[in-house]
Amino acid sequence: MQINNKLIGVNNAPFIIAEMSGNHNQSLDRAIEIVEAASEAGVQALKLQTYTSDTMTLDLSDKEFLISDKDSLWKGKNLYELYKQAYTPWEWHQSIMQRANELGMTCFSSPFDESAVDFLEELNVPAYKIASFENNHLPLIEKVASTGKPIIISTGMASIAELDEAVSTARRAGCKDLILLKCTSTYPATPENSNILTIPHMRELFDCEVGLSDHTMGIGASVAAVAHGATVIEKHFTLSRDDGGIDSAFSLEPNELKSLVIETECAWQSLGDITYGATSSEEKSKNFRRSIYASEDINKGDMFTKDNLKIVRPGMGLAPKFYSQCLGRKAKLDITKGTPINWNLF
Repeated sequence: MQINNKLIGVNNAPFIIAEMSGNHNQSLDRAIEIVEAASEAGVQALKLQTYTSDTMTLDLSDKEFLISDKDSLWKGKNLYELYKQAYTPWEWHQSIMQRANELGMTCFSSPFDESAVDFLEELNVPAYKIASFENNHLPLIEKVASTGKPIIISTGMASIAELDEAVSTARRAGCKDLILLKCTSTYPATPENSNILTIPHMRELFDCEVGLSDHTMGIGASVAAVAHGATVIEKHFTLSRDDGGIDSAFSLEPNELKSLVIETECAWQSLGDITYGATSSEEKSKNFRRSIYASEDINKGDMFTKDNLKIVRPGMGLAPKFYSQCLGRKAKLDITKGTPINWNLF
């Protein structure tokens, strides 16, 4: 499959998505800087989030609308204010997407309600991403799928039954190109909770491309995901974690994002095929394997012994497995030290 002419699949380098999220810190200039830094790092795509506080939640500050989890990065905030701080103004979208396109990157977004889909259709986005917390929002998935564009769905928290509902809804509504992202919806996530081995199982179960939406610190989980068949990697991205911001604590910085691009491609290249024996590139190296050589000058008629034959590098003589068969035989001619042993010398 492909998104905006960028091929995605096991025969292609991983499709890397830099997620801006709220790391623009409510500055369009900073948002554009993030776009440019992502391009310089070599990613294929930049992703936005399209919502407002009012399309996400209710303006309440008590009970479940207040984040009370002591381990949360956002403890003490109410949902409405959190989303107000994190959202990307809709009037910025076109400028951000235009700059990304100028730099050769694909740019698309996660809509969080139906009005966002209508807005993004006006901008002619090439694909859509459904966030983990919306993977149970079947009416939204149905509307996105009806556009006929590729859909990426993060699978955080979803059971197999819930994923089956989401995938079936998308396909019934017209989705032909689907990508599922293994995701752990904690911020940050830990490697221990990433369960990368789910990726090949998910590919087989739902018969689609599979990747990782990675909220861990660093790039290790992403590299491991590619080694297990992930074809898409999504990572939050910021200019500097020291600048602060709603998602900065678990976002990559430019040098780290560049390393992600390099190392995931290296992981993909290293997969290769199931193969034994020397590869074409190893043929010359075979000359430096061990073999049997004369370790002393040997006169015609002398017996081959452990004192005048050694198994050494390079590999121009008989293979080591013939060493015992050589011992006790007599030389047919004079042999100088350093001569590779062959059957014609007996």
